[in-house]
Amino acid sequence: MPEFLQVMIDALPLLMQGLGLTIYLAVVSLALATVIGLISGLMTLSKRVWLYGPARFYVNLIRGTPLLVQILFIYFGIPAVMNVKLSPIVAGIIAISFHIGAYVSEVFRAGIESVDKGQTEAGRSLGMTQFQTMRKIIIPQATRSMIPPMMNQFIMGVKDTSLLAVIGVAELTQRGQSIYAVNYRAFEILTLVALIYFILTYTLYRLSRVVEKKFGASR
Repeated sequence: MPEFLQVMIDALPLLMQGLGLTIYLAVVSLALATVIGLISGLMTLSKRVWLYGPARFYVNLIRGTPLLVQILFIYFGIPAVMNVKLSPIVAGIIAISFHIGAYVSEVFRAGIESVDKGQTEAGRSLGMTQFQTMRKIIIPQATRSMIPPMMNQFIMGVKDTSLLAVIGVAELTQRGQSIYAVNYRAFEILTLVALIYFILTYTLYRLSRVVEKKFGASR
């Protein structure tokens, strides 16, 4: 067996442990990001300044700064000021959740605004409250247009977890770094890490196509 292949095989068990943590981080962060994005997206559509203002500030701030800076700020900056200690995993989940949430917020906003305003009027004419109209009429219709960008954000979120290696989270990338720091076979290890990421994200991409097709969405 070629030496480079043996190096990859030997590294695979440890990398699989990192992959498991990567998937966990992505699932939890993306679930929280969806909730954050929905709430902030609805806030940006409000005509009340005290709702609209903070939501727009949050979205613009997050989208205007690098995720790496946000991760370092939450892990090192906030604890230094507030005298609290966050574990790397908790800090990472918070950072990725709010980062992806800002982009998901724009997806919700654009999707809701794409629905004809006559639908809102129809709901109100049926005696529905604004909340009922949004939940039963607007959001179901907006979902189709939101599926492609939402799935894209989820795939990006999986790749974003690799940045958590800088604060010591033992996800896939950090596991790879720890391996080639010992065996000095960076080329083989990073090739394998990249291949694992590719398989994971491509699988998610194919799944997104199935979901889009089921809901009649198109790119």
